[in-house]
Amino acid sequence: MTALPYRLVATDLDGTLLTPEGTVTERTVAALATAVAAGAVHIVVTGRSASWARPVLDRVGYTGLAVCGQGAQVYDSGEHRLLTSMTLDRQVAALALEKLSAEVGPLALAASRDGVEGEVVATAGYRLSNPDLPVLRVEEPRELLTEPISKMYVQHAELTDDQLCETAQRVVGQLVTPVVAGPAIVELLPLGLSKATGLAVAARRLGLAAADTIAFGDMPNDLPMFRWAGYGVAMGNAHPELLAIADEVTLSNAEDGVAVVLERLFR
Repeated sequence: MTALPYRLVATDLDGTLLTPEGTVTERTVAALATAVAAGAVHIVVTGRSASWARPVLDRVGYTGLAVCGQGAQVYDSGEHRLLTSMTLDRQVAALALEKLSAEVGPLALAASRDGVEGEVVATAGYRLSNPDLPVLRVEEPRELLTEPISKMYVQHAELTDDQLCETAQRVVGQLVTPVVAGPAIVELLPLGLSKATGLAVAARRLGLAAADTIAFGDMPNDLPMFRWAGYGVAMGNAHPELLAIADEVTLSNAEDGVAVVLERLFR
């Protein structure tokens, strides 16, 4: 093993870097600081849009680059500005929703609007997995698509997250990229977009490559990032799909799983 095993440390937020209480422990902060002091770069890679990620990043004092919105946004958290942004074509989104609803029946819907201050807008029936996150409620689904968006969220009253995502992949996978991003979070992304595409863009800005990267995650939306990175570490609380392909499984996000690995690698 070289003195610097990985030059880029990519961490998901929810279920990975953050504890179940939504905090970052002192042990994890110290482990990341040790890695950075050794010469590595830490980058956050999250499904949260920049507007939802910013309060967390500000709270923990993170000022580096963050890949947000499942790869749609590269956000400079120190300067509070977007460096890159990709949107979901709203006509394509409407068609995908029409086809998916015809297959499974009524859906509860939400959308993440583009921009560093982009709101998340939702119909009345959409349930937030984190009730503390800000959301703007609208009466009609068509109101979700009145402004540029980065992605859609869909929920079904009877189908599990995995069942809904699998159906969406079959029915509208030629239009959008469906992913499971967390409990009750199934998203429809621009076709081909993933955390891997966004992380690759951010890595190039830093002069780094996939082989330089160790990635930490917990959900199926982290699969492309794991396939791209040189080494993928799944949290002990991770989804079975991620556990199946991980190079290593660490402890859960409640047990400083990220810190355990970094402490071993960056002594």
